[in-house]
Amino acid sequence: MGRPVMQWQILAKDPERLSTFYAKLFAWKIDANNPLGYRRADTGSKSGIGGGFWPAGPEGHALVQLFVEVDDVKQYAARVAELGGSVVIPPQALPAGDELAIVRDLEGLSFGLMKTAKR
Repeated sequence: MGRPVMQWQILAKDPERLSTFYAKLFAWKIDANNPLGYRRADTGSKSGIGGGFWPAGPEGHALVQLFVEVDDVKQYAARVAELGGSVVIPPQALPAGDELAIVRDLEGLSFGLMKTAKR
């Protein structure tokens, strides 16, 4: 199994406002009809990778994250820590059954580790 980048995510102080900006700029369709209210962006193209918008939180700042697909989120999160990185959000199951962890690399850049549920 390779480990492809599966999606992007923009964290924003006001994700509704920012997703509306990108929707108007690029004619993207934004859909938040899911258990977490995640604002998914439909770019209208089959090329590229999908993504969406999420709140940065009161202490957070705006940033772009990439999500890498792995076969074992817990194992890869532990490996990040072994290699000198850190775990920001520990491995967990999401409502639809996907697994996710947010980690930081050696430069402090955060990225996601994800395992998609079999559907």
